[in-house]
Amino acid sequence: MELIVATRNSGKLKEISALLSPLQIIVRGVAEFPELPEVVEDGLTFAENAEKKAVTIARLSGRLTLADDSGLEVGALGGAPGIHSARYAGAEADDAANNRKLHAALAAIPLGKRGAAFVCVMALCAPDGSCRTFSGRLEGEIISELRGTAGFGYDPLFVVAGQQRTLAEIPLAEKNRISHRAQALAQVVAVLQEVN
Repeated sequence: MELIVATRNSGKLKEISALLSPLQIIVRGVAEFPELPEVVEDGLTFAENAEKKAVTIARLSGRLTLADDSGLEVGALGGAPGIHSARYAGAEADDAANNRKLHAALAAIPLGKRGAAFVCVMALCAPDGSCRTFSGRLEGEIISELRGTAGFGYDPLFVVAGQQRTLAEIPLAEKNRISHRAQALAQVVAVLQEVN
């Protein structure tokens, strides 16, 4: 079985590929298909964005497609950056710029009041347009300094609930057991095992 993962984010592709490796599925990133378009994420929810990406790529490629939309929700910021997590500091922003903007937004919020959660919704869609969605959530808190070199995005600022480490300080194998993406993907794996 071949599965396209509808992301150009190498960090996400690496995590997803590692979690799917026991299934002996050929996992291909959408970047391997230059003819496929960049799907505009203009939905109002993580689920809408994930499903739009997956159904579009599945129809155009003729292959089973997995897409996710995920991000960071900070309670003190009314759920921001939310669905705008990847573009929080602007369309061309990188992880460092997004982290700086998050720091600035939380400057007046004391530690202990910076509860946050990483949220992931995945959509698994077939070329005929049929889709299923799966979700995961990882609770934690935003700290004031970057810590760790593993991971990507907001990982160096996010201390996992019940731990002292940020997601960027947690080895990938462990992160792949606890993350929001791992939770959603575990549900995807169960479905793929049935059809593979």
